[in-house]
Order: sequence, then C-alpha cells, then structure tokens
Amino acid sequence: MPITPRDIRNIALAGHPGAGKTTLFEALLLAGGVIQTAGTIERGSTLGDFDAEEIARGHSIQSALATIERPGLRVNLIDTPGYPDFRGPTLAALTAVETVAIVVSAAAGIEYGTRRLMHYARSRGLARVLVINRIDAEDADLAALVDALRAEFGPECLPVNLPARGRATVLDAFSHASGDTDFDSLAGAHARILDQVVEINERMMGRYLDAGEDALSAQDLHDAFEQCLREGHLLPICFTSARSGAGVAEFIELAQRLLPSPAEANPPPYRRNSDGARIEVLPDPARHVLADVFKIQHDAFLGKIAVFRVHQGTLHRDAQCLSTMRASRSRSATCCACAARTRRRSAAIPGDIAAVAKVDDIHPEAVLHDSHDEDGIALAPIALPQPMFALAIEAASKGQEQKLALALARLAE
Repeated sequence: MPITPRDIRNIALAGHPGAGKTTLFEALLLAGGVIQTAGTIERGSTLGDFDAEEIARGHSIQSALATIERPGLRVNLIDTPGYPDFRGPTLAALTAVETVAIVVSAAAGIEYGTRRLMHYARSRGLARVLVINRIDAEDADLAALVDALRAEFGPECLPVNLPARGRATVLDAFSHASGDTDFDSLAGAHARILDQVVEINERMMGRYLDAGEDALSAQDLHDAFEQCLREGHLLPICFTSARSGAGVAEFIELAQRLLPSPAEANPPPYRRNSDGARIEVLPDPARHVLADVFKIQHDAFLGKIAVFRVHQGTLHRDAQCLSTMRASRSRSATCCACAARTRRRSAAIPGDIAAVAKVDDIHPEAVLHDSHDEDGIALAPIALPQPMFALAIEAASKGQEQKLALALARLAE
C-alpha cells in the first residue's frame, strides 16, 4: 500500500547539549533498519554529525535528517544542535515537524536547554514528548526526575511507559495495566494517563465514569490522546537508553500508534503577507502545492541544496514550482534528505521532507507553490533569539575578501 499523509510522522529531537540526541538518533535509525551499525560521537562515525567540523567539535552544528520507512509508516527524524550558538537550525527544524521530542539526560536532569526548547515548541503549537535518555546511568534517579519534570512543566507530564527488568526494557503504560516495573506501578501510571486523556472530552469522561475503561474503544482513546497533544493537555514521558537500546524500538512504535500525523496535528501557521490573514492549509495531496524551505546546505558536489517540508499538494519529480520570495520557478528533484545520503522518490506528498539542488535563487523561509493563487503566502517566521554581542572579522591575507564574503553569505543561509 502506498504511504499516505496519515502514515507519516515528523519528529525533531531537541534539548540541552549532551543529552544524547545524536546518539539516540543513531539508535533509532538502527532500530528502524536504516543503518546496520550505530556510529558513535567518539569515533566520529555518526550519520547525523557527518560534517568535518561537527566531527572535530564532537557535537552537532546543523540539523540532520533521516527517514525510517516500513509498511504503513514513514518517520522523518531531525537531529538538531543543542548548543545555543546554533539555535537557528534547531528552531528552523521545528517548522517542519508535528512533534518535538525533548531529550533529557537521566543523570543531568532538567537544564536550561530543556526549558528553552519546551517553550519554543509550545509557542509553535507543536506536540511535545519528553524523552528521558540514558536511563541506565548509575546516578540516575528516574522517579525523582519524573517528579521534577511534573513540578517544572505541570501535572500533564505523565509517563506512557516505565523502565523494567533493571532498566533493560520498558513497558507500555498506556495500553497495559499489569507488569513489574523498576519504579512506580504500571497500573498506577495507566490509570493516571487514562484519567488525563478522558478529561479532554466530556462525553467520553461521562462514559468512563459510568462504565470504566471498557466503555471506551481504542479509537476513542486514540482520538482523545491526539487532542490532548494538540492542546498541550498531555506531555508524554518515555524512557530510553540510546547506548543499550532500551526503549528505542518502543519509541518508534509509540510514534506510529500515538504521535500525530500531518492530518492530526495543529495546522501550519500560513498567512497572507498583504493583510496577515490566516490561510487554511490542508494535508490533501490533491490540492495546490505549498511547501516551506527550512534548511539550506552547501555540498561540494551538488552545490546549494534547499530542504523543504511539503504541507499541501503533491510535488512530482522534475515539476516546476514558484518561490514566493523571488517569484521565480524552480525545478524539484524531490529527494528525501537523509544526512549525507539521499533517497529519490517520484513524488512528495503532504508530510514529506524533500530537497532540490542546484537552484541558487532560493532561500530559507521561501514558500514553494505551483499556482499564482498562492502568491504572497508565507509560513509564520520563527522567533530567533536576540543577539547579545557583535564580532568583526577580516580576511587573513589581502585579496581574500571575496572568498570571505561568499563564506559569510553561505553561513547566513
């Protein structure tokens, strides 16, 4: 069966530096069958941090993309930088996803990056998931960290799974109420999350109070769960260890069962430039194309690559499209960006992340469309942090000014 927008999940991994985002990115790709062996930051062999500067620094400086695909599921993962110096690529990636997985180190706990990214995701109307990583760390007090997360971000933070068997695996607390866990109880966690979910719908809550859980169908619970995520009424907490693999495959399963597709999430905030009026955008493959460029990268062989997220319509390979910022036509190569690799597809549907190469007249935040009916439409811009200080640089030797100007222009994109 062909993939539809309801089968797609777009997830950004974000959080404080050192929380384990890139290692978790590798573990997810391994569990999803994308790679055969997980790379490590120490060896400089990760798929996410493939740039020479990232390998030398030992951390991400730009966002990296990869896709997990299996029958009935396509998960587009974006690994984002944690250091505030590179907050721009992180915030730009948030415009391309429905869900932000805020990765929290089980040993370090809540840090300022955790708070900032939670704020940015909430202001964008995105579904948020708290991923407690490194659960097998010796000094990790998981029960205390869950209490701290609830105190910091509200009682809507609830575990959807719990570590078990000495933190070697996790058990699903949303669908199951029995099982031995390392802390808390599966029955208690199940009851709390069910109570939180049914609160969102008065009719459902009435049936639940009258006849209990048996009165609710699986579809009822799924729809209520999605509504809770859209409205911020629920912030699921899940547990992983990227090093051991505990909870990693379960996170992919969670994404397929419970995280929103483009058809279930809050609509993207497109507006008309002339009057600021909100534009209705639907993840319908049959409508006119609307896609937003959220990332520009420069490759030694392919040149300038613009990575974009399709929000509406179907963009076919080698199709002609218009760019709002420059009112010029671009030809789409329609290939899914996958870190240092690409996977060609015949078309990109709503929810897909694709790329076009060797088009110089395209820039970040450009809106690609195929009809003049969508001229003058833009996605609400991201709110970048206010710069705190300025620096001046000059060419090391005379005659290098032009090369320096070109390099700065590329950095600005």
